[in-house]
Amino acid sequence: MKEEEKVKEKIMSALEKFSKAMVQPLSYISVAGMILVVGVLVTNNAVVGLLPFLGWDPIQLVGNLLYQCIMVIINNLGLVFAVGIGAALAKKDKHQAAMVGLMAYFMFLVANNTTLSTNGLLAEANPMLGLYGTGQSTVLGFQVTDMGVFSGIILGCLTGYVFNKTCDASFKGYWSMYSGTRFSFTCMVGVSILMGVATCYVWPVVQHGISALTNVIASSGAFGLFLYGMLERLLIPTGLHHLVYAPFQFGDLGGTLALGDKTIVGAYPILLTELQMGVPFSDSIYYMGTGLAKTFGYIGICAAFYYTAKPENKKTTKNILIPLVLTATLSGITEPIDFMFAFIAPGLFLVHSIIAGTFVALLKVFNIHSMTTGLINSFLMNLSAGVERTAWPKMYLLALAEIVVYFVVFVFIIKKFNLKTPGREDAVAVEEENGSAKTVSTSNDGVAEAIIEGLGGRENIENVDNCFTRLRVKVKDASLVNDTVINKVKNSGIVKKNNDIQVIFGIEVPQIRKAVDAALKK
Repeated sequence: MKEEEKVKEKIMSALEKFSKAMVQPLSYISVAGMILVVGVLVTNNAVVGLLPFLGWDPIQLVGNLLYQCIMVIINNLGLVFAVGIGAALAKKDKHQAAMVGLMAYFMFLVANNTTLSTNGLLAEANPMLGLYGTGQSTVLGFQVTDMGVFSGIILGCLTGYVFNKTCDASFKGYWSMYSGTRFSFTCMVGVSILMGVATCYVWPVVQHGISALTNVIASSGAFGLFLYGMLERLLIPTGLHHLVYAPFQFGDLGGTLALGDKTIVGAYPILLTELQMGVPFSDSIYYMGTGLAKTFGYIGICAAFYYTAKPENKKTTKNILIPLVLTATLSGITEPIDFMFAFIAPGLFLVHSIIAGTFVALLKVFNIHSMTTGLINSFLMNLSAGVERTAWPKMYLLALAEIVVYFVVFVFIIKKFNLKTPGREDAVAVEEENGSAKTVSTSNDGVAEAIIEGLGGRENIENVDNCFTRLRVKVKDASLVNDTVINKVKNSGIVKKNNDIQVIFGIEVPQIRKAVDAALKK
């Protein structure tokens, strides 16, 4: 039994590291998406028709520049992941690891293309469909085995692993030039070439497996979407939800779109491409439906928290919840709210996940092809795309129903089981919590020192990182972590997984991480 637990811990630790690494490039992609929306809206014919001044050539030039410059990133996510994941996994000298990851990706492309060419395996492009359906694609000018983002993800993981194992290598004499990170690069030359050759023969088998999985999900219809939406929410507390949505939104599982000799892969790039082209949206858009709960569902959740809060705590609860629900509704960042009840009331969080998955499935049931993420962005994009393409009035009716369902169900469960959700703690406890928070200086130095002390001191901290909302820290001895000291700094929860500690701060976490890094260097 103990052996099984050790294996389980190792698997969960590996998944945690991978998920944390995925967050780094995805954080930039989220920002890129916000910029891309501007380019799409400015150059959209329907929007220009409503606002004729947008047709002015300089404005159209800016819109096209924004669209094309961001799309080059979206279309080359493999490279982004190779560099980003490699750097994120590196324990030190992250900039060097990023450089190694970049070079490894180029070598992989050349090795793969050379192997295909030498062995007569290059596919012939169809005049109409290009390389679509051949199992190959063109990446940065090289015709290679079509791995989508998986090439970058795999190479990024390999880069991080090899770099950590080899970056401290030291040689003497003539061989000294191969020491350190240069030895890491040397090793990745062999790894990249080997992967480039192997994938020519191995990946086609994987492609068949992916196609089969896609078919299973597609054949599951609304039930498949239910599972997709439920798991994406359910795994939020573990930080592993990226493993659910990323393959669909950015990989083959989310569908493909053939455009001449170019193939668009993943629900997110497909959505943006179809929006720009003005064509009907494909069913890939349903994999973006997780935004329905983020944008609207949390309104019902927070309303339920406020409604069930004790009278003496309502004002405080309202002040806490309003900025959090605005963040969720406008940006889709929900972790600050999730961690307010995920561990206090895990059964309620399970119900939350089920409701979220149900409404993703209902998008398909009612044949709704609307954008759902971000209240303002989704409204503008749906309006520009038109009712015929999106059926957006039905989406907003469904969103209203989701708010009501969340409110009614949450109020019932909270009261039925007397759950200690926000605002239902004793007034004294709230005052004590607020008072303890005030004991920390509001300066960055004061906050950082409190966090470091709570994590067991400088000597106990091995690595500090962050994702969208969480400060992620690896400590040497988890028993030295003092929750009481950490909680002197306002946060939304502390998650412990062996030696991996996560403190939920919300969208201000980059500033907190910067302050902690600076304090550790003193």
